[in-house]
Amino acid sequence: MKVIRSSGFRWHGVEERGYKSEDGSHSGVTRHRLLGGQPDEAALRFETRYFEVAAGGHTSLERHQHPHAVVVIRGSGSLADAGECVGIRPFDCVYVAPDDVHQFRADRGEPLGFLCVVDRDRDRPILVSK
Repeated sequence: MKVIRSSGFRWHGVEERGYKSEDGSHSGVTRHRLLGGQPDEAALRFETRYFEVAAGGHTSLERHQHPHAVVVIRGSGSLADAGECVGIRPFDCVYVAPDDVHQFRADRGEPLGFLCVVDRDRDRPILVSK
């Protein structure tokens, strides 16, 4: 058994990392790999991560072959695809199916934080043009 203690939206012993390389496709995003990345968690076939998007920021507009599940736990914002945008808020659950174009936006004047569960082994995202 393992418990990773939190202080608000930060977890003890979990490094805050940048979202991706600085390619200009995103803005104001950090990530924390909470579970599934350590040697003592090898039995997990998935990773649980926390992403935080600063007010006014956004993730990449992308698609990939792996699905993921998202639960919003902080703030509100929107989820966009290639043409539609829908509001999201705490406790909303999102399923991103394989090949779905998606982008998370903190466009409501506050940070947007969400847990994201994905397969441990997965393909790399492909950036999509607007």
